[in-house]
Amino acid sequence: MRQYPSQTRPAARPGFDLMTSKLRRPAARPGTIPRSALIGRLAADGSPPIVSVVAPSGYGKTTLLAQWAARDGEAFAWVSLDDRDNDPKVLLSYVAAALDSVQPVGDQVFEALASNTSSVPGTVVPRLGSAFWSMTAPVVLVLDDAHLLWNTECRDALSVLADHVPPGSRLILAGRDTPPLRIARLRVEGRILEIGPAELSLSRQEAASLLHAADVPLGDDDVAALHQRTEGWAAGLYLAALYLREGGSVQGAEDAFGGDDRLVSQYMESEFLGRISARHREFLTRTAVLNRMCGPLCEAVLDQPGSAAELAELVRSNLLLVPLDRRGFWFRYHHLFRDMLLAELERLEPGLLPVLRRRAAAWCEANGLPEEALEYAMAAGDVDAAARLAQSLWVPTDRQGRFVTLQRWFRWLDDRDGIARYPLIAVWAAVLAAETGRPAQAERWADIVDSWQYGDSSRPADPVTEAWAGVLRAIMCRRGVEQMRTDADEAVRKFTAANTMTPVAPLFQALARILSDDHDGSDALLEDAVRIAEEVGAHEVQADALCERSLLAMANGDWSRAETLAAQARDALRPIGMEALLASAVLARAAVYRGDLTAARRELVSAQRLRPLLTYAIPHLAVQARIQLIHVHLAFADIAGARTLLREIEEILKRRPGLGTLVDEALELRARLSAERGPATPGMSSLTTAELRVLPMLATHLSFPEIGAEMFLSPHTVKSQAMSIYRKLGASSRNQAVIRSRELGLLEGIAP
Repeated sequence: MRQYPSQTRPAARPGFDLMTSKLRRPAARPGTIPRSALIGRLAADGSPPIVSVVAPSGYGKTTLLAQWAARDGEAFAWVSLDDRDNDPKVLLSYVAAALDSVQPVGDQVFEALASNTSSVPGTVVPRLGSAFWSMTAPVVLVLDDAHLLWNTECRDALSVLADHVPPGSRLILAGRDTPPLRIARLRVEGRILEIGPAELSLSRQEAASLLHAADVPLGDDDVAALHQRTEGWAAGLYLAALYLREGGSVQGAEDAFGGDDRLVSQYMESEFLGRISARHREFLTRTAVLNRMCGPLCEAVLDQPGSAAELAELVRSNLLLVPLDRRGFWFRYHHLFRDMLLAELERLEPGLLPVLRRRAAAWCEANGLPEEALEYAMAAGDVDAAARLAQSLWVPTDRQGRFVTLQRWFRWLDDRDGIARYPLIAVWAAVLAAETGRPAQAERWADIVDSWQYGDSSRPADPVTEAWAGVLRAIMCRRGVEQMRTDADEAVRKFTAANTMTPVAPLFQALARILSDDHDGSDALLEDAVRIAEEVGAHEVQADALCERSLLAMANGDWSRAETLAAQARDALRPIGMEALLASAVLARAAVYRGDLTAARRELVSAQRLRPLLTYAIPHLAVQARIQLIHVHLAFADIAGARTLLREIEEILKRRPGLGTLVDEALELRARLSAERGPATPGMSSLTTAELRVLPMLATHLSFPEIGAEMFLSPHTVKSQAMSIYRKLGASSRNQAVIRSRELGLLEGIAP
């Protein structure tokens, strides 16, 4: 039911525009100290496949890896991570693109990433892991700033990828904290090389070279004293060089620059910022609000002409800035210095922070960077700007399957009462929850929409939002098919009044009539929905309408047409890498009708993978698909599978009793199953929806308590469901269950 813009894109590419600077390895900067011995250790034949480079900021982690990458003979795939990568689809899209730049990873990986129905642990990670494992040429995959990843699904995905590093290749995780891997196990297995502060500290000779390159001539004794005081900490030595170059004493440098962020912070406040001009100090502290900067952005944020020239001067003068592109347009501060500059700004001008961030948001929005604008608006606490931008970004972000990102935006707005003034966001949030198998959240958001629409008679009219609210009520059908029909008809009137063309309204007009056993004109409405959906590129609506036409053809005994329409529904989703449960169910039943039992079984497996997505939040589709699947299971004399599906239908009907003709169909199936006396031994086909949700998580490295926390279930519930899965798959352990599921096609992936 999502509606998308008309343009399409190849499935075998990331589903959103990647920030290319994150995929570009940093250039080895002039004047940096060569770390030849460490590089030799990293690059040595027979080195472990996993490398952890962990140290506080300023120890030269990125510099070391950039120098290694600059050597000939090694193929590097690089990703510089940031906070926004805490969405598994985002993180893994960058990893896939980085690997693809070295050797193609295959269309299937990008199809899974682009699909907004693909399971990350069940499909994306296995495909990407298999592609990584299958790479024929050695590659070094660097994930820089890995400490910024806090999302559990992201961290576990990296842990799984660590099991798929091909022979001769490396996976490097650099950051300030222990990487999100099973370090103890990797140590026992001898599969990890750990580089820490002791290895990264500069030797006395390297310290002398750094000071010499900074035009600070010191005698051997002074170098030795300063090296001892800084403990070889590169950032401390560099700042000491700046201090000495500005006329400071060697003793003062020794006192200020131990291997301690706090001492350097004190220096930044009392010495470095105190010695430079007020203009330079203002530029440094105020631009620290920017995640990345360019001349025009600095001028807009500071509201001062000449800021671009100030940036250019800063680039030439020292190493506080890290270039992000080859053109020398985008830069960022070194993380350590940015943290300190930002702390200084918060201390001196706290009231200026939201002002600067609002200016950054305005510039980004005006310059075609709406998502960066949204992040700055959120950082500024600007609820109205954030809501407006989130509302405009929902469609593309939803299409990309970046649900974690959307949920973060919605949560942020909800926590700040930002939904009340932007009820369309609540509609989108409800639709997102409904179509990703989270019915309780869908109910909550739908209640907010109803409260907005009917709770305040004095609110101003908003025909477009009211129309979409009607569509949402039709989708969720919480008050029966008659109200569904009323809501759909009202939505059509309001869309027409707003001069808005959408296929979803005629789709639900047709559905309401079909479920009311009033087929007059329903097929014509579905034809309209298909036509409009094709025109605007609403692939999912097109597929839903084609599936409903397929069911009508089947009801009229036209099996050939039913199968053709269901196949067209599947084809409609192919450009966006999606599958439809109802299409799989109809194709399975049509295959049984023409005697192709192999094809029918294949469709049943596909339907099982998709079943957890269809809950009582979209009750008509959830029941329709299960009814068709029951007929297929009965054709195979699979009583246990059919009864499992019937129980799920009955649970849905308890919550949505007013589903019209579907209630009668369910009653007929119950009577038929009551008369069946065949074997009802639970097997793979009798996995419940709850068990199918847990199944992909068994392929991760998460423990049962961790899976429970991720899925909002108790550890006992997860364990109970896992035991049931083992029994139905004929497995005696978690690993056996995963292997068996892969053999059956319920999970993807290979064991390296």
